[in-house]
Amino acid sequence: MVGMSELQAVFWDMDGTLVDTEPYWIESEYQLVKDHGGTWNEEKAHQLVGQALTYSASVLQEAGVQMGVREIIDHLTAQVVSRCGERIPWRPGARDLLNELHRERIRSAMVTMSFTPLARAIAEALPTGHLEFVVTGDMVSAGKPDPEAYHLAFDTMAADHEHRTGAPLRRRQCIAIEDSIPGTAAAAASGMVTLAVPHYSPLPDNGQWHLMDTLSGAGVSTLQELLVRDPSPATA
Repeated sequence: MVGMSELQAVFWDMDGTLVDTEPYWIESEYQLVKDHGGTWNEEKAHQLVGQALTYSASVLQEAGVQMGVREIIDHLTAQVVSRCGERIPWRPGARDLLNELHRERIRSAMVTMSFTPLARAIAEALPTGHLEFVVTGDMVSAGKPDPEAYHLAFDTMAADHEHRTGAPLRRRQCIAIEDSIPGTAAAAASGMVTLAVPHYSPLPDNGQWHLMDTLSGAGVSTLQELLVRDPSPATA
C-alpha cells in the first residue's frame, strides 16, 4: 500500500523551469513590436513571464502589433521553436531530476502555457517516457494563474493511474514545479504540493509553496521531504 507521504507524480512547468526559453520569447517580442513601429521594454517583457499566451498577445497589441491574437501566438511560437532547434537551454538540474524520477518509476508530465508545437519540441528532445504527456495553453480555456491546466493534467494522470494500479492518485502526493508568479499561483490553487524555483521574478515565502534557489543537486529524496513538511493546507 502506498504511504500517504510517498511521491506519486511530478508536474513540470516548461518555460523558466525545465528550459530557459524566456530570452528567446523576449527577443522575439522586441523584434515583433519593432517591426510594427511600437515600443517595448524589459519591464513589459517580464510582466508576460508565465502568463497565458492570449494575454501576452493582447499586451503586444497594445504595444502596437497590428496582428490578431492567434497570429501573434503562432508567430512567436514559431520563432522560439526555431531557436530551440538550434539549442535548447535546459535549466540547471532539471534533466538530472527527470532522469532520477524516471529511474525510480515516478511519473512526470508537463503543464505549460506554451502551445503544442513548442511543448512537443521540448518533450521530444528528452528520452522516451521521461514526460508521459503535455498539457499546453491551447488545450485550456483559462491560462495560469487559473489552475485549469493543472486540474486537466492531474485528472488525465489520475484516470490512467487508477486504471493501472487500482489505487487513487492523490494531489497531496503530487508535486508541481514552477518558476513564475502566475505558475505557482495556478499550481497551489490546484491543490498539489508546489515547489517554486524562481527565475526571472522573485516569489514571496507566503506558506503556499516551498522555495528553492535551484534544482541543481535536487533528487527524489529532496521532493519526498517536501511532502513530509508541506506548509500548505491539505486539499481533498
